[in-house]
Amino acid sequence: MNTYLARTSCYVALLFSSFAPLALAAETAATTSTPAPAAAAATASGEKYLLRYKFAMGEELRYDVKLVSKLRNNQDGRSEEVETETESVKSWKVTDVLPNGEMQFMHVVEWVKMSNQSPGLPPNKFDSRTNDPVPTGFQTAARAIGIPLSVLRIAPDGKVTFREQKHPQQKPQEDMPITLGLPEAEIAVGEKWSHPYNVTVLRKGGASLQIQTRRICKLRDVKNGVAVIDVEYQILTPVDSYARSQLVDRLTDGTVRFDVAKGRIIAQEHNVDKRILGHSSKASSLHFVSKLQERLLPSEVKEVKSEVQQASAVIETKPAAKK
Repeated sequence: MNTYLARTSCYVALLFSSFAPLALAAETAATTSTPAPAAAAATASGEKYLLRYKFAMGEELRYDVKLVSKLRNNQDGRSEEVETETESVKSWKVTDVLPNGEMQFMHVVEWVKMSNQSPGLPPNKFDSRTNDPVPTGFQTAARAIGIPLSVLRIAPDGKVTFREQKHPQQKPQEDMPITLGLPEAEIAVGEKWSHPYNVTVLRKGGASLQIQTRRICKLRDVKNGVAVIDVEYQILTPVDSYARSQLVDRLTDGTVRFDVAKGRIIAQEHNVDKRILGHSSKASSLHFVSKLQERLLPSEVKEVKSEVQQASAVIETKPAAKK
């Protein structure tokens, strides 16, 4: 069970992506766009929309992120249960916009509040906004607060064209990218597009197994300039319960709200409620439930602005010589 907890905690603490187990711009994966069969006739003459990111140099996008998850693992006659809660604010500081439309930004986590608890035990908590000692298990998250984690450059369709890690952290998975990948061309309500991935899992004997997955998106509606996009992560390769249990936290169903005119995600929610039987033995079971919510904060809100500015100085200037 520790494998699931470590992966979830690391992902949340460092916020490698918007989309947890959210995250959606395929760096090397192809993108396909096809109309839903039932909606093809209805959208044939309907309005189409070009979904593109439109960041401006010097602006800062700040998101409030909340994740609640619960994992119950039954095996070998024992039952273990862990609940985790995480709140944080992440910031994307746009440092450049290239002539071809690519946008470069610095990724910073301003603060994080985390807790996990098992039945019969006191909760383990950490809040980076306090001066309390950092509890065991939260040191990695504590070291990543208020400093540049990475510098990224994305194309208007969300594809990552450049990434530079500024702080040691777990290498992000290809299918856990930083932004929502958008369709290559204009799209009508009811049409779909997808991002395929090759993901490596382990067999019970320890050998590696490469499987195919995809994240499929559907433009459900556009109202008042906001596109509502349904998103689902799917495993395409037939796998046993042992392999499926390694990806249980990614099997999300969610909704993304995208401001078409301003070119940015303004809110999203992704949920998992999966039960896997026989992942360890015939009598074993695993139940994972999570909810991720993220919303864009008003631009005038500037909590902990000084820490972010200081982090920016670290990335763009050399340290001053000691006197």
